[in-house]
Amino acid sequence: MSRCGCSSTSRYEPIQLVDQLISVIPHSRPSITAGDIRAVTGVLRRGHLAQGEEVRRFEAEAGGFLAFPPGVAVSSGTAALHLALLALDIKPGDEVILPSYVCVAPLHALEYVGATPILADVDPDGFNIDPDDAKARLTPRTRAMIVPHLFGLPAELDPLLPLGVPILEDCAQAFSAEYRGRLVGTMGTLSVVSFYATKLMTTGEGGMVFGRDTRLLRRLQDLRDYDERREHRLRFNYKLTDMQAALGRSQLRRFPATLTRRRTIASRYCGRWRHLPVRLPVPADDRTHAYHRFVLGLQSSAVRAASRLAALGITARRPVFRPLHHLLGQEGFPGTDEVFRHALSVPIYPDLTEREERCVTDAVLSLFA
Repeated sequence: MSRCGCSSTSRYEPIQLVDQLISVIPHSRPSITAGDIRAVTGVLRRGHLAQGEEVRRFEAEAGGFLAFPPGVAVSSGTAALHLALLALDIKPGDEVILPSYVCVAPLHALEYVGATPILADVDPDGFNIDPDDAKARLTPRTRAMIVPHLFGLPAELDPLLPLGVPILEDCAQAFSAEYRGRLVGTMGTLSVVSFYATKLMTTGEGGMVFGRDTRLLRRLQDLRDYDERREHRLRFNYKLTDMQAALGRSQLRRFPATLTRRRTIASRYCGRWRHLPVRLPVPADDRTHAYHRFVLGLQSSAVRAASRLAALGITARRPVFRPLHHLLGQEGFPGTDEVFRHALSVPIYPDLTEREERCVTDAVLSLFA
């Protein structure tokens, strides 16, 4: 069985398998530069490691990217979701609509506050929440809606914004993408982003909450900054460190270049695979794609395709480990079930070399030979 060959100077990650040295292209890989390392070591030399001036600068610069007030930096994307729900005054028993086809983090955040998750189906063409199905789930107890922009493609927001329900945009995979000329994260009541290791930009772990309403932002800060308060109330130790913020600021400075690199790879993938019987992640005319993930819509099983690619040294994955309605024992989500069976995410990240990119394109072509 043939694999993508590599020389000793390849950037593949060597592993040992069946007594044979082989090279595997990982599904995800963080992009860390010498400048990133200098930024972090500069904080180490200064000696102020916890939340401080670097965090405040990062909040201001990330907020400025959206033309917003400074964001509220926190320890993870899940923490960002949790505090955003608290800032929106979501209480036990309140209903919050979210798509079934998403990672488990939003469900955990809802469970933290005791809210009732109301799952909606997704549009299998774009993987995002189906606005018609979401509207059908509204009840008098609906207090908010979590709308992820999945894999880098903005969700269809215009039908949802006029519903009178606070929209919490989850931009963990789409920070910088645009919907009808507007940046994602600027249209909902609040928005959150994740800076996990393999997200569009990283602080290792971390996240941030954005919004225009300064009252909500002050509430978020109060919930995060738990110590040395005159009045006691439940707060959370969700702070980001200056070490992480220094990395985030360095990543933000070169963010446009990393986005261009992702889109360049995506364009070449689409060109090589345009004649295959697959659904390609090509954005509609009214939105751009950040390409956090490059997700193919196959006609056959994604699991079988991933296994065949693994035999060629390419790590591909189902982009969502398990839909939420499977976890909660619910039925009636045909769009979600379809994409769960047929969606396959292949490697796309700024540090993917041209040689690795060719290996990925040739391996996918070989699935249809």
